[in-house]
Amino acid sequence: MSRFSANLGFLWTELPLPDAIRAAKAAGFAAVELHWPYDTPAQDVRAALDETGLPVLGLNTRRGDVAAGEYGVFALVGREDEALAAISQSIAYAGVIGAGAIHVMAGNAHGAKARETFVRNLKVACEMARGHDLTILIEPLNGFDAPNYFLRDTAQAEQIIHELNAPNLRLMFDCYHVGRTEGQVGARLEKLMPIIGHIQFASVPDRGAPDQGEVDYKVIFKQIDALGWDRPLGAEYNPLGLTGEGLNWMTTLG
Repeated sequence: MSRFSANLGFLWTELPLPDAIRAAKAAGFAAVELHWPYDTPAQDVRAALDETGLPVLGLNTRRGDVAAGEYGVFALVGREDEALAAISQSIAYAGVIGAGAIHVMAGNAHGAKARETFVRNLKVACEMARGHDLTILIEPLNGFDAPNYFLRDTAQAEQIIHELNAPNLRLMFDCYHVGRTEGQVGARLEKLMPIIGHIQFASVPDRGAPDQGEVDYKVIFKQIDALGWDRPLGAEYNPLGLTGEGLNWMTTLG
């Protein structure tokens, strides 16, 4: 039976982060994951995690200049110092809260120079994180929600992962992004399972709760179980109304 992780970048966003962790525990989630928790003192997050007993699966590197629409800096030419500062910050925060993975955000970029920059910065991030027993994740984002994002599909991410061949570099497989951009979510899950480090989900195409939309998650979750995946799956969707009032899917699908 599938277990679930609450992505607190989407769920219970009306609450302070420590209270959102407590709400996730009360709702029956087996873990949590974070987006950009850096405005909350890491010790406060750690206290809530210790209180609830929930593990934190991962967090993201900073986005850069949010007002300018940036979505990461690791593929941005000439921004290497910021990329180094971002991974250093994430490693330090992850160390306090006990996170297991860091999602390195590539940013809005394209072309050969951007690829060279991303691969070079990613190699540094993997080397730094390896000393702290942390997994580095990269995630393709769909072109509807993030039209200028560097990582566009799983084939591109797979190629980079194999090229770097770092033992702690894995794919963040978001069923929602794959469903919107590539389709055949089940087939791609099976093909890419050897390099997947975390799995997320939301309905396709509206990114709502998983008990609606084009992807049959009852089938997908059973397939994931059959493939031997035993870690919590990340619920990263836009709730309709208050998060706690729309969690029936945890019973019907889980």
